[in-house]
Amino acid sequence: MSNGSTVTEFLLRGFSDVRELQILHFVVFLMLYLAVLVGNLLIISAIALDRHLHTPMFFFLVNLSVIDLGSISVTIPKSMANSLLNTSLISYPACVMQVFLFFVFTSADLALLTIMAYDRYVAICHPLHYERVMNRGACVRMAGSAWITCIVFSALNTGNTFRLPFCQSKILNQFFCEIPQLLKLACSDSYLSEVGVIGFGLFLTFNCFVYILVSYVQIFKAVLRIPSKQGRHKAFSTCLPHLTVVSLLLSTGFFEYLKPTSSSATNLDLTVGVLYAVLPPMLNPVIYSIRNKEIKVALRKLLVWSLFTKN
Repeated sequence: MSNGSTVTEFLLRGFSDVRELQILHFVVFLMLYLAVLVGNLLIISAIALDRHLHTPMFFFLVNLSVIDLGSISVTIPKSMANSLLNTSLISYPACVMQVFLFFVFTSADLALLTIMAYDRYVAICHPLHYERVMNRGACVRMAGSAWITCIVFSALNTGNTFRLPFCQSKILNQFFCEIPQLLKLACSDSYLSEVGVIGFGLFLTFNCFVYILVSYVQIFKAVLRIPSKQGRHKAFSTCLPHLTVVSLLLSTGFFEYLKPTSSSATNLDLTVGVLYAVLPPMLNPVIYSIRNKEIKVALRKLLVWSLFTKN
């Protein structure tokens, strides 16, 4: 029985074997990737250049944009390169790095959204203490703790996965390396590892979900006590983008890891993979740009400044 050290490469599943469709896949993914890059870089630039947006909420939003850029950069470019070069190979070290980084960015996304729920809770339920509680040092410590925790969590899960010997096959039923697909290729019984990975991930996700839910219950109670209709609308409008992003991440994530498993390749795996890996990073900047007046104003200023300097 061969062990994990003898595996030098894996085969990723492509979207088609037809050359014309491979080129179409490359073009579509390229357009999606550029849209994510432009959208998130615009948000980062607009917040960085507008001093009025140097607040905790927009500091966390910059971190979220960095996560979106990192998450999609881990998966999409390799898939595009494989389609363009008509290959499906990914080396063992590249697969390890892809699993590690994707896990880091995905878990950091959820951790940061949990922190942003706490930020909205303090801003709406305890506005008089907001500047003291959410000062610059506290924001940096919370964001730093989230990143460090997610890196350690990802390292443990990645190491637990790749310590297993692989000999069932080298073909992954997905367009990028992910832990559930890798566990299907293990020589030994990976049931305990699979239960451990999914169980621990669900435990942390459930805790984050409960914390976000409790925060918003308190927020809604506080908002409903606001006497003016305009005040209630303003408070809800600051929470709606965050709630939308949380719902998008959790729904696609749960569907990815709780869908029925199959040993054979199915189009459902690829479809859910695209929804899980591509959709949230692509829609997050759109959601925050459409529903946030401050971001709209900052983007207009950035556009005017760019045109002025160009002229």
